[in-house]
Amino acid sequence: MKGIFYIVFLLFFFSPVFAQRITYSEPQREDNRDINFDIIGKIDNNILVFKNAKWKYAVSVYNATDMSLKDKIDLDFIPDKAYNVEYIPYADNFWLIYQFQRRGVVYCMGAKINSGGRLVGEPVELDTTHIGSFGDNKIYSTINSEDKKQVMIFKILKRNDQFHFVTLLLNSRLQLLHRSRIDLDYDERNDVLSDFMLDNEGNFVFSKAVKSGNRSNLSKLFLVTKAPLVNTFAINQVSLNELFIDEVKMKVDNVNKRYLLNSFFYSEKRGNIEGIFTSLWDVKGDSTYSTVFTKLDDSVRNIAKAKGNIKLALNNFFIRNILLKRDGSFMIVAEDYSSQSSGNMGWNRWDYMYGSPFMSPYDYYFYRPYYGGGFYQPFNRFNNAQNTRYYYDNIILLDMSKTGEVNWNKIIHKEQYADDNDNYLSFSTFIKEAEIHFLFNLIEKRDKLLTDHIVTANGTMKRNPTIKSTERGYEFMPKLAKQIGARQIVIPCTFRNQICFAKIDF
Repeated sequence: MKGIFYIVFLLFFFSPVFAQRITYSEPQREDNRDINFDIIGKIDNNILVFKNAKWKYAVSVYNATDMSLKDKIDLDFIPDKAYNVEYIPYADNFWLIYQFQRRGVVYCMGAKINSGGRLVGEPVELDTTHIGSFGDNKIYSTINSEDKKQVMIFKILKRNDQFHFVTLLLNSRLQLLHRSRIDLDYDERNDVLSDFMLDNEGNFVFSKAVKSGNRSNLSKLFLVTKAPLVNTFAINQVSLNELFIDEVKMKVDNVNKRYLLNSFFYSEKRGNIEGIFTSLWDVKGDSTYSTVFTKLDDSVRNIAKAKGNIKLALNNFFIRNILLKRDGSFMIVAEDYSSQSSGNMGWNRWDYMYGSPFMSPYDYYFYRPYYGGGFYQPFNRFNNAQNTRYYYDNIILLDMSKTGEVNWNKIIHKEQYADDNDNYLSFSTFIKEAEIHFLFNLIEKRDKLLTDHIVTANGTMKRNPTIKSTERGYEFMPKLAKQIGARQIVIPCTFRNQICFAKIDF
């Protein structure tokens, strides 16, 4: 879910190359394309997958060695039409957080599930909210720290021009440590909040960006933090040097005690992307460590976009991931994405980013990152219109110093498109020792083949042979994959219109 894999750069020595080994689970009749699922991970010697179909919830338990289905446990303690089911995995169990409505009251519950998928004890009530008969019932969200010792459940209610936050800081046993109620000024036409995060000390952190007008770029940026046991927000402005940014992607660096804020930037309103903006916040010093605007020149633009106006070459790129290193440096991964729907005048980055449902229809705000989640749904979550073609093209990799300057950049070339369903497109990253593997599908002779591109510590790129299976007919969904070990990854796939899962050992 929200785990962070640190990259430890080591000296490279010769080692033999091992072929990948693929092991498939047996497709189940009821696991068709209409189910929702999420890979929980490897717990003890089992691989657990959460599934729901038609308001029924279950955990499938697979043997981590041969991917045989050991058990499928119905989670019948979850009422019908539960919402926002989330989980926090540990070494030998996981917490399932869910909410449901009953007679105008929304209940937020926690249930402990063991490695065999069975309930331990009874579900515990974490919080309740009275919403009346017509209020939005998707109001709670859950985040956790990297070490999973800190858990936060929060809700946000919009009142006039303010967001009213209620936060519950919990420990790993879901015992309440602190409850806060805090107001934050918020203009729904001009303010945009980033992903919400929790560091290992229990600090609640996010960013607030402000537009100068309803159809303008973001011209102001603030870092918002809340210490574990206080009832106020600390708000610090981040200088943008009179430039403009778009969506801010954050990352918590627990090793170096820093918060990373990254975005593409523009030199003029509604202009073209010029480069990458990075601001690093020093948690211990409670101050800005570094702020850097790096313009990406024509050498990058020429290879980032195969065709079209070079000035527009970066306009469809979105930050997908930020990979941390122990020395404080990091990598930014961005992907070229766009879509086109029938009857639409054309792709518009602005409408995609700020037309997404940040606001629910009944005044309650609920948090969902626009990308990066592992939860499979039958259609794209933000654009369910029919006759939509999705394009996922090249990947830019920027290696950043610990002060935010670009050391080097690389382009991984790919060209992907599909109609109405983008579950087989995009990519996932797999970290093995000092290498980052980029896994994605390429179409050859109508077959979707899983390819493996590798980037090493010094920026050397190489391509492994296509990951092939002895069995035909499997189609991989790489962007929903999850790394479950130092050399193991689980990738969802379909076989004859049924969902199954492939474990790949590298």
